[in-house]
This record gives sequence, structure tokens and C-alpha cells, in this order.
Amino acid sequence: MTAERDRAEQEHAEQERRRARRIDMWSIAWMLLALVIWGLFAVLMIADYGPERSGRPICRGPLIELPSDSFRCHDAWREWPALLGILALAVLATVVAAATTVYARLLSRLARQDNPAARAQN
Repeated sequence: MTAERDRAEQEHAEQERRRARRIDMWSIAWMLLALVIWGLFAVLMIADYGPERSGRPICRGPLIELPSDSFRCHDAWREWPALLGILALAVLATVVAAATTVYARLLSRLARQDNPAARAQN
């Protein structure tokens, strides 16, 4: 009777560990996605673009654009509504990455706590 119960508890603990590893992999994927979106946002905000004059692009990134520029550059990706949308996606991906990381760590600790072998040693 106790051997069956121990085996069932071990199987449950192993399932919890697998679940924690799977959630941990998802958290890594969300972190990578968030980093890519943040990188895209940074490039769009800072990098120069547009036609070149003297070997250098005419248009400056929105973050470093000078108000005295006489040439007005238009790029749909570098307008503020698009940039704010990308920023919102970056923040959302970052929050989901943080939440899944915390959840994975919690599941991992609970799986270790439920381990009957660890309980027998204590």
C-alpha cells in the first residue's frame, strides 16, 4: 500500500518537474522574443535612415532628430504611433517573460518540495 503511494507520489513529482522544465523553456522563448522586440525598437529609435547625402543617410532616428532639420523624413515604422505600438509589444513580452520565469521557478521549488525522497531524508 505504501509502496504504491510512494510510486504515485514519485510519478506526480516527476510530472511536476517536467512541467517546470517546459514552462522554463517557454520563459526563455519569451525572453528571447522580448529582446528581439527591444532591439528592433532601439534600432528604429536611434539608427539613421533614408536617402544618402555625402555617404551618410539624411534622416536621423526619432530619438536624436534635431528640430532644425529642413528635410522632413517620412517612414511609417519611425512615426510615433508605430514606435509606441512596438514599445507596447516589447513591454508586454517582457512582462510575460518575467511572469513565466517566476512561475517556472515556483513550480520547480514545489516539485522539489513534493519529492518523497527529499522528505524521507528530512
